[in-house]
Amino acid sequence: MNQHDLEQLREKLDAVNLQLLELVNLRATYVKEIGQVKSKQGLNRFDPVREREMLNHLIEHNHGPFDNATIEHIFKEIFKAGLELQEDDQSKELLVSRKRKPENTVIDIKGLKIGDGNPHFVMGPCAVETYEQVREVASVIKEKGIKLFRGGAFKPRTSPYDFQGLGIEGLKILREVADEFDLAVISEIVNPAHIEVALDYVDVIQIGARNMQNFELLKAAGDVDKPVLLKRGLSATISEFINAAEYIISRGNGNIILCERGIRTYETATRNTLDISAVPILKQETHLPVMVDVTHSTGRRDLLIPTAKAAMAIGADGIMAEVHPDPAIALSDSAQQMDIPTFETFYQELSKFRASIS
Repeated sequence: MNQHDLEQLREKLDAVNLQLLELVNLRATYVKEIGQVKSKQGLNRFDPVREREMLNHLIEHNHGPFDNATIEHIFKEIFKAGLELQEDDQSKELLVSRKRKPENTVIDIKGLKIGDGNPHFVMGPCAVETYEQVREVASVIKEKGIKLFRGGAFKPRTSPYDFQGLGIEGLKILREVADEFDLAVISEIVNPAHIEVALDYVDVIQIGARNMQNFELLKAAGDVDKPVLLKRGLSATISEFINAAEYIISRGNGNIILCERGIRTYETATRNTLDISAVPILKQETHLPVMVDVTHSTGRRDLLIPTAKAAMAIGADGIMAEVHPDPAIALSDSAQQMDIPTFETFYQELSKFRASIS
C-alpha cells in the first residue's frame, strides 16, 4: 500500500467519523424527546429492560469485526451519555437549579442573611412544653447573639401515644417569647390548613422530614410570602429532596432553606446517618442555602460538636441543634437535647472553629 492509498483510506475514515457524529447527535435528539415524554408521564428515565432489548438487537445484527462484548461496551457508553443528557435537561428546567440561577439565594430573616457565606445557628427546644421552659432557653440563646429560635408546637411522632405538641397554643408561646428577646421563630407546620394561621406566629415555616413529600403542604407553603425550612425525608434521595423544594418554588415562594437531618440506613450507632456529602451536592445542584440538623441526624449529645464542625467545614449555611433546661424530663427526644451548660460548651467550641475557618 502506497501513501496515496493510505490517504484515500483516511479520507474514507474521516467521512465515516462525520456520519457517526451526525447519527450520534440524531440519536441524542430522539433520546431528549423520549425523556420529555417520560417526564410528562412520570416514568423513570432509565429502563433496564429496554436497554437490554436494544443491546440484544444490536448483537443479533453484529457481523464483525468487533466481537459482541466490544459492541455492547460501546453502545452502553452511548446509552449512558443519552441518560445523562436527559438528566441534564431536567435539572436545567428546575427553578431551584443552579443552572437556572447561578448566584446564591440569600434569605433575609429579620436582618439575618442566610446563604451569605457565613454559618448561622438555629437553636431551641425540641418541643414547646411551657412558657417558662421556652423563655429560659430563649434568654440563653439571646445572650449568645443567636437570632434563629426553633421550637416544635406540632410534633408528628412515630407513636400516636407520644406527646404531639401544644399546637396553636405552642405557637403563641413561641411568638410571645421571641418578641420579648427579638428572635425569629422557626417552627414546624404539619397541616396545610394551619399555614395561614401560622403566619401570625412564625418567621420561618419548617416542613419536617416526615412531611417532605406532603405535596399539598409544600404547595400551601409555596403560596405564602414566608421563608420555608425544608428538611430531607428519612429515606429520601437528594433528587427527591430537590424536587420537594421545586414544589414550593413552583408556587412562587423562592425563600427556601434546605436542611440535611440524616437519613435512615442499616447503621444503629446513631439515630440516623448524617449524609454530610449532601451539603456540597445540594449547593452545587441548587442555589438554595443548606443547613444541617446535628441533633436529629445523630440523636447523641456526644456527637453534636464534631458533626457540627464537619458541617461548617464542608460549607453548611447553618447548624440546627436542640436545647432544653432539663433534658431528662423533656416530653420528646430527651436523649439528644443539650442542657444549658452543654450548650455553652457547644457554642464556645463552634464559635472558635468558625473563626478558624473564616
